Amino acid sequence: MDFRLLQDTICAIATPIGEGGIGLIKISGPDALNVATQLFRHRSGADKTLESHRLNYGWIINPDTREIVDEVLLAYMAAPGTYTREDVVEINCHSGYAVLDRILRLVVACGARPAEPGEFTRRAFLNGRIDLSQAEAVIDIIRSRSEQALLLANRHLRGDFRSVIESWRETILQVQSRIEAFIDFAEDIPEEAEQEEHAFRFLLDELRRDVMLPLTEALLRYGEGRMLREGLTLVLVGKPNVGKSSTLNALLGKDRAIVTAAPGTTRDVIEDSFLLSGVQVRVLDTAGIRNQPDEIESCGIERTLRSVGEADVVLWLIDHSRPLTSEDHKVYDAVRGSRYVVLLNKSDLPPAFGLEKVHEKFAGPAPLLRISAKAPSDIERLKTFLAETFVRKPLERCRSEIVPNLRQKRCLEEAAAALSRAEELLDSGAYGELAGFELQTSRKQLEAILGWENDGDLLDRIFSQFCVGK
Repeated sequence: MDFRLLQDTICAIATPIGEGGIGLIKISGPDALNVATQLFRHRSGADKTLESHRLNYGWIINPDTREIVDEVLLAYMAAPGTYTREDVVEINCHSGYAVLDRILRLVVACGARPAEPGEFTRRAFLNGRIDLSQAEAVIDIIRSRSEQALLLANRHLRGDFRSVIESWRETILQVQSRIEAFIDFAEDIPEEAEQEEHAFRFLLDELRRDVMLPLTEALLRYGEGRMLREGLTLVLVGKPNVGKSSTLNALLGKDRAIVTAAPGTTRDVIEDSFLLSGVQVRVLDTAGIRNQPDEIESCGIERTLRSVGEADVVLWLIDHSRPLTSEDHKVYDAVRGSRYVVLLNKSDLPPAFGLEKVHEKFAGPAPLLRISAKAPSDIERLKTFLAETFVRKPLERCRSEIVPNLRQKRCLEEAAAALSRAEELLDSGAYGELAGFELQTSRKQLEAILGWENDGDLLDRIFSQFCVGK
């Protein structure tokens, strides 16, 4: 983006286009008030001055023809107390394609230009109202599909992540400055070298305790945070006719998949979603895995195996009313490298084998539950187990700790690697410039999370994900 464009006054429709009660057009920049003055007339007809942060009732008119376009509420907000820290005007009009388009074209004719995607939030960042992690939280809020994703995004928006990053950065800076002082002055004051080294060791312990340990823990929470932001992906697998489609329908509370007594009914991946403890759960029913599939089934099995690789949790269904077969072993080979739960389905029928048989043939730490997809109480018990194991525990940790997104995770990984190299150098007694350089590298990576150094290409990638009106 050409930074000279940041001096322009921009405008955009900030609400979804379509029929509705209210539509919103935003204007931001040095000429926002001038644009509003040209277009707005008070209902009283008096030529009143627009006061900052007050709603004004009146009309949007065409300044050339004086024709009334719409009845509106207009708010003028003077800088710096605005979203962008620029003068901002918001026009609350009726929502409909014709009226929103007409007003937007008049705004452009009066001197504004259409905003680029995310340009309002980009200006908020560049003008210092928010840091880059908070800007990323804005898009997380917009994309939130569950209550828990919204709570996580709001914690980042209010600056919790920034506070932690700034604290880590300050600790690293203190250690780095102490190291550099030790290098510069140790030879000049030899009698204080031992005392200085003791103080330095204390700072190194502080670095490990206050930065390296919590930073490592934050990296471990990335997967949990991704699950809360994007939702949990469950994949149902098993040999044909073990009840995968019935379980899918029961989890969703509706008939999503065809259920018949004939094996191999599901030939492709069927997907739907439901909410579990406030988290969006994407659940996939897959083709049954068997030894001699036909050509169509083979394609379905290939997709099943790909889905297993992408799953957060695999639900492996075994028919408890029929003996175990080599096909069950084939399914076990497919899921054993993933995080999975064994479901012994059809518990309403007489069992064909004992639980010890499952543990004997399929050794592993996976949880095991006996259910009947036909029993609502069993499905609720399964949902409770999934919520407690894969949602609530991660959620409790994410509520009290910072949780990075993918870009932030990569910065933290680089910071952690640099800290580890610095620690090795310092432990070896190499109190040289190289250790200080590694600490500086780590600090720069933390600063990159907050966007302290403007990288135009990075900002373009981040803000291009936003809608135009944000």
